[in-house]
This record gives sequence, structure tokens and C-alpha cells, in this order.
Amino acid sequence: MTKIIAFRKKIAIIRFMRRRPIVSDQFYPSNTAQLNDFINENKPKASSRINAYGIILPHAGYIYSGKVAIETVYRVIPKKKIIILGPKHTAYGEDYSLWAKGSWAFSFGDIKIDEELANLILKNSNLIKEDYLAHKFEHSIEVQLPILYNIFGEFKFVPIACDVAQLDTYIKVAEEISSVTYRLKEELLFVASTDMTHYEPDATVRRKDRIAIDDIINFDVKSLLKHVEEENISMCGVAPVSILLLCLKTYGAQKAQVISYKTSADVSGDYSSVVGYVGILLN
Repeated sequence: MTKIIAFRKKIAIIRFMRRRPIVSDQFYPSNTAQLNDFINENKPKASSRINAYGIILPHAGYIYSGKVAIETVYRVIPKKKIIILGPKHTAYGEDYSLWAKGSWAFSFGDIKIDEELANLILKNSNLIKEDYLAHKFEHSIEVQLPILYNIFGEFKFVPIACDVAQLDTYIKVAEEISSVTYRLKEELLFVASTDMTHYEPDATVRRKDRIAIDDIINFDVKSLLKHVEEENISMCGVAPVSILLLCLKTYGAQKAQVISYKTSADVSGDYSSVVGYVGILLN
């Protein structure tokens, strides 16, 4: 009887470690053929690829932000190890929550967690915790994976959900990550997930986003945080973007370019209340 209970517990743990998608058929098609068709149709006709350290991608429904994300990922030389930093849209879980084991399931198959890298980060961290609850209802990392998989092929990844904090906290989190990943920098890609200003007139959104984007391409986290507060820039991923920039500065990254920028008005035609989406490449 004891062996049966232990076996059932083991099966339950395995099932728990296989995260199932929560926004398929809402943010992107669950049907694999339809999903691949959408991504393939929105790839640039021709584009040179860059050996980037990091990229910043939006995470809205693909109809609004998918083209921005696809065009940006398509400019990057594929990597086999990826750290994806996403915001927390819920209050669940730890402030800096790392999903450390198993895989994330999609209609096209499972994408595996890089358990070795995840464990190295956790062993080196005080602020980053192994936590699964924060990811249960969070979409900001999930929506990146089908695009990355279509364009890169197979890879392993480490997802970290990041809460809003102060600059000194972002510095500490970045140090905990980059001290582990520095030796892997040539084979690793950082992805930060964020949408930009939310639900304001198109002209206002573009003005505010331009301010934040200028700070990002200058790797100026202090100025970014200052402008986000003073200009009331409602970019939901200010935490993951800040941590990404701080990690990449330790690598000596100095260049950044905007690959694509759009607002939801480019699709909906409604300019009265829009959301901004940007794709940025950093190397």
C-alpha cells in the first residue's frame, strides 16, 4: 500500500511539472497548422540575422502583437538556451518565481525546462525562488514559446516571473542571474516580455512609448524607471526589461535597435484607446 501511495505521488508531481497552456485559442491558435501558418505568413521576406544577447518582445494576442514578435525573433541567430523574464499580472507566487523542472506543453509538443541552468540560478539566488504558482495563470511567457519554437527549432528554457520593485532589487536579481550565465553568454538568449503603454489615445501611447524605448536602447535603467513613474507609462514588463538590461550590461552589450513598433490601432483602426507593442534586439 505504501508503494502505491508513493507511486501516485510521483505521478502527481510529474503531471504538475508539465504546465499546460492557459491562453491557447485566446491569444494564439491551439491548432498547430493554423499556428504555424500565422507565424510563417508574418515572417519577413528576407532578413539578416544577428548574434544577439537579448530581445524584448510583446505578449498580447497574436492578432495585435504577433507580427512585432515574429519580425524580432526572426532577426536573431537561434540559440539552444533561453531565459525568459516575464511580468507578474497576478499576485500569486513568489516575487521572482522560477519554474525549475519539467516542461511546458503545447499542441505541437513539449518545450523542456533547462533544469541544469535553472538549478544553478536557484543555488546562487536569495531573491529568485523555485515557484510554480506564479506561472499557473500567467500568459506573458507562454505566448513567446510558439514563436520561438517555430523560428528556432528545439531549445530548452528557464522561465522567471518578475514582480515590480525598486532599482536596487532589480540590480540584485540581475547579479544573481548574470553571475551564473556569464560563462554561457555566447550560447544563451535573454527574452524580456512586455507590452508598452496601455489604453490611452494612439498619439499619447506613441509619445510615452518613445520615451521608454529611448531609455531602453540606451541601456539606462535608472532613467527608464524615472520616466515610467513621472510619465505614468503603463508598460507591464518594466521589471523583466530592467533585469534584462542590467544582465546584458555585465556582458558588455552596447547596441540596441528597434525592429518593429506598432499599436493595437494598426489592426483595430480604433485610435481612441490603444496598447503599444515593441520588438527590440540587443547585442
